[in-house]
Amino acid sequence: DVYKRQRPNDPEFLKQLGELGLDLGVVVGYGHILKPALLALPPKGMINVHASLLPAFRGAAPIEYAILNGLEETGVSVMQLDAGMDTGPVLLQVPTPIAPDENAGELTARLAELGALALIEALSLIASGAAKSDPQDDRLASYAPKLTPELARIQWRDEAEVIARQVRALDPRVGARTTLRGRMVKLFGPRPADKWNEHANPGEIFETHPALVVATGSGALQFLDVQPEGRPRMAAADWIRGRGATKGDCFE
Repeated sequence: DVYKRQRPNDPEFLKQLGELGLDLGVVVGYGHILKPALLALPPKGMINVHASLLPAFRGAAPIEYAILNGLEETGVSVMQLDAGMDTGPVLLQVPTPIAPDENAGELTARLAELGALALIEALSLIASGAAKSDPQDDRLASYAPKLTPELARIQWRDEAEVIARQVRALDPRVGARTTLRGRMVKLFGPRPADKWNEHANPGEIFETHPALVVATGSGALQFLDVQPEGRPRMAAADWIRGRGATKGDCFE
């Protein structure tokens, strides 16, 4: 049976779940904090698969913040839910490296597979009575709040590596964005530029052939894809060929 409720703590929904006689609840990628009345329904509680190595990056966007912060490793945590936000004891963790050029979409796909396997293992441990829960150390906690338009705005005076992490972290769910001639443009696929003009202003396009290369506050970046306002994502070379940008233009 499938039950759908916009409000998971609705009394009618709690009544329906209580009548099912559930032993254990599983939550994956759910954007609501569950109240104690719901958490207490299954005798063995409720567990959650979270896409970070808790207590790092509790909250809504752990994958994006792992890349934004330049982490070389992340992972998945299977945890017992409590009334807090990703604060419950951890049953199982599986780490994985973050590739230097990996974006959030690619990392999300990998962590989804890793999380599914970790969930199966955790359920086996619970069923056999071998599961052990480790309380989180709140002193080590960090947070990954919801992504905002302000976070997506590229600050061209930042260093090239900072901007590259921002672009990868927001690809594809939000898209790091800038403005050219008053129109919004999203940028994707950052790569270190082979050469750069140290006299170029931050945000200035100083190469369009064979690649779109933009100066930053320190260094320069090449971008493989763009998404102009109101249009689909496309290769940067196609955008330039269509006169979307020319050498000497400056992103704001």
